[in-house]
Amino acid sequence: MKTPSPARDPRRPINRRDFIQAAGAAALLPRAAWGISGRTAPSNRITIGVIGWGMIGPDNTRAFLGYDDCQVVAACDLDKHRLQTAVDTINHHYGNKDCKSYRDYRELLARDDVDAMMIAIPDHWHAIAAIAAANRKKDIYGEKPLAKTVAEQQAIVKAVEQNSIIWQTGSWQRSLPKFHKAAEIVRNGLIGNVTRVEVGLPEGHHDFARNEPAFLKKMASLPNPPTTPAQVVPGTPAWDLAVTPPPPELDYETWIGPSQYEPYIECRVHLNWRWNYDTGGGQLMDWIGHHGDIAHWGLGFDLSGPSEVEGHGDFPPTNAIWNTATTYRIECTYKKEVTNYPVDVAMTIAGGDPEIKMGAKWIGTDGWVWVDRSGFDASNPDWVKMDSLPEDQRKIKLYESSEHRRNFLDCVKSRKPTITPVEVAHHSTIPGHLGLISMMVGRKLQWDVEKEEIVNDADASALLTRPYRDPYKLG
Repeated sequence: MKTPSPARDPRRPINRRDFIQAAGAAALLPRAAWGISGRTAPSNRITIGVIGWGMIGPDNTRAFLGYDDCQVVAACDLDKHRLQTAVDTINHHYGNKDCKSYRDYRELLARDDVDAMMIAIPDHWHAIAAIAAANRKKDIYGEKPLAKTVAEQQAIVKAVEQNSIIWQTGSWQRSLPKFHKAAEIVRNGLIGNVTRVEVGLPEGHHDFARNEPAFLKKMASLPNPPTTPAQVVPGTPAWDLAVTPPPPELDYETWIGPSQYEPYIECRVHLNWRWNYDTGGGQLMDWIGHHGDIAHWGLGFDLSGPSEVEGHGDFPPTNAIWNTATTYRIECTYKKEVTNYPVDVAMTIAGGDPEIKMGAKWIGTDGWVWVDRSGFDASNPDWVKMDSLPEDQRKIKLYESSEHRRNFLDCVKSRKPTITPVEVAHHSTIPGHLGLISMMVGRKLQWDVEKEEIVNDADASALLTRPYRDPYKLG
């Protein structure tokens, strides 16, 4: 897949699907189509199915439940307990029992009466589920990172484009005012030409599932008990204690899916799958779709990328329960001949580096801007005080969204691209993928942005994809 040429507008309108033509855009509906209370008539609501009820899926679903012009009608999860919680949550909100439950996402996708999907599942399943949904002509709200590998991302982009569906990536920081303000300041040249960008991400591992204490307590009787799952490897007494049969409520065989089969260990499944490269990508890939995405937005690099990438990091043993990088630093060079920016831009992506502050910071010839969820700062104090850039300084006006899930629904109806369409998600994530590959092979990579290929490095190129376990296939 090639990067779109400059002449092509990636935000062009897409043809409406038949069901949208039949329903019409809610904003254009006659008054008779609305109920007395102003609620959208049931026949004109966007019907949504949700796949995944882990950490992000519930938040996304509750946001959709808050909008009258959509209705969540189905939920899917491989864990019976989580699936029941999802269905109960949805039905309680609507005061009925209409939400249907599925353990096989293909049965959900087969429903012709479901318009859109919310997909929030582990990274190793992103590509298969998203491509299947796209091929069923379902609009998709999909979580970041776009996929486990670059090749999978390319396949998702192709499926979305071929099927003319609407895609929104869960890089929701674009829908927050302070990130929008920061990016507009940079895009309008108020800090001059940007020469350096710092992207600070988290380090280490975080016990999202809160089962690490029980895991360590189980290990306490050993002569030299581990202090973290990152120390536990096969062939040790600790490993033997860690491996257990999967719980009966979880279809673990399907959960591991296309990835290399590994025995069930509780602290690397629900939520903590991020900390093993068989299923996730560590803090780097968990966060590159947030602050890395914002860094690209401010630079205008939504459809571009770095030409050189070199990464270094600290890793647990490759076969440990948690084996993702604990600290990392990646240096990227965006060449002006490729980006059409006035100068080359150096970008540092780091986790656990005291020199790089969490968030995105652009440093230019005439000033700097930093933004994070925790705050906003800039070389010009006036920028800190204002809620948004004054109109007379907005020569370049970036896409505006007040709420990420709301933006998705609006675009499903209008058939206009979302604030984070699939091609943007693909390019925002590539620096993370390349940085991880560079760390794994131990050398700098040359990246052909147009062809999306690693140059003259067969071993590194092989890591742009991954083998699938039978009978799974990509696409």
